[in-house]
Amino acid sequence: MGDFFIHNMAEEKKNKQGQINIELDETVAQGEYSNLAIINHSVSEFVVDFINIMPGTPKSKVKSRIILTPQHAKRLSKALQENIQRFESAHGEIKDYEKQPIPLNFGPTGQA
Repeated sequence: MGDFFIHNMAEEKKNKQGQINIELDETVAQGEYSNLAIINHSVSEFVVDFINIMPGTPKSKVKSRIILTPQHAKRLSKALQENIQRFESAHGEIKDYEKQPIPLNFGPTGQA
């Protein structure tokens, strides 16, 4: 698995008491599949809804909603870009074969 948020190892070594202990419960560890992300934002947060849209299904539900501060949203964007670059260095360019088939308009929204 790749890094989610990039952290500075030099700072981590300086601050030995600032250790983070993360637990991953079995249900969450199985993950959720998503092939559509809808992103909305306000002045104080970014809201990312992850959805799984399947052909022939008339209605799709949000599988997971993540709410981030603008600073964490920017860190996530940077971490994703760095992980994509590492992936492409190892495995070649990721091709985007699909055009966005579903026109969605929810106001100030982005899709990923």
